[in-house]
Amino acid sequence: MDLEWLKDFLSLCQTLNFTRAAEARNVTQSAFSRRIHNLELWVGAPLVDRGTYPASLTPAGQLFRTTAEDVLRDLEQVRGECRGKAASLGKALRFAALHTLALTFFPPWLRRLEADLGPLSVRMIADNVHDCLEALFGGGCDLMLGYSHPAVPLAVDDRRFPSQVLATDRILPMCAADRGVPLFALSPTGAPPPYLAYTPDSFLGRLVQSVIDRAPALPPMTARYENSMSEALKTMALAGAGIAWLPLSAANRDLAEGRLAVVGDGKWEVAVDIRLYRNAEDGRRDIDRLWAAAARLARS
Repeated sequence: MDLEWLKDFLSLCQTLNFTRAAEARNVTQSAFSRRIHNLELWVGAPLVDRGTYPASLTPAGQLFRTTAEDVLRDLEQVRGECRGKAASLGKALRFAALHTLALTFFPPWLRRLEADLGPLSVRMIADNVHDCLEALFGGGCDLMLGYSHPAVPLAVDDRRFPSQVLATDRILPMCAADRGVPLFALSPTGAPPPYLAYTPDSFLGRLVQSVIDRAPALPPMTARYENSMSEALKTMALAGAGIAWLPLSAANRDLAEGRLAVVGDGKWEVAVDIRLYRNAEDGRRDIDRLWAAAARLARS
């Protein structure tokens, strides 16, 4: 049984609406429904009566709600005690970041920070946007690096978790190239090229889909391969498997050396902000210093 299922269930208990609960948990409704169903399979009884509107809890669901609340509360208390003990053993700044940002943006950005602040001790958690947000909200990290775009709003309370823009990246369609000439083309006519897609529930997956949806000149795009990580899609693109929308920061060297080429004429690219998030209630001096230094770097 996954603890995330308990959090999903309690969110549904509050809203009694699958759509709103999925939005609050920052997952697609289909993924949210699967997780509730998996929890019911684990419990061995229906927890939600889907035949009413709004949905209602079954007697088993009402009983299980109390237990779920107790379990999560006890675990949060024990986790806090454990973290207090761990904090005395080390002062590493804990970052959570999307895989792509952890691999491409973070290393040079950290070097620039250290040129200002001196050597830093950091611990990196590279994960998907949902789990990064869970780490930020639950105290599993001190700072979070993520992409930001109006087409894919994140359920973040700006007062509790303020953010600042560190840089801007561009997401562009790319494919393998032969001496700089792309192997595939995006054209409103002819057969659509092989499409290497992000998984639909990932941040970049939803962002790229918004680009495709608002571009009527694009042919219907059917994914031949899916992966949530940009580096994995870049590897497939380099192998000549198709077209992928990749962050420029992850593909600069391959573009410069002619292994990859941008497809299209700029109509199908999108700019995204790279944001740094923190917990406003955490007033540790080392976090304050890094936050101020990050703002200075962003302005320079």
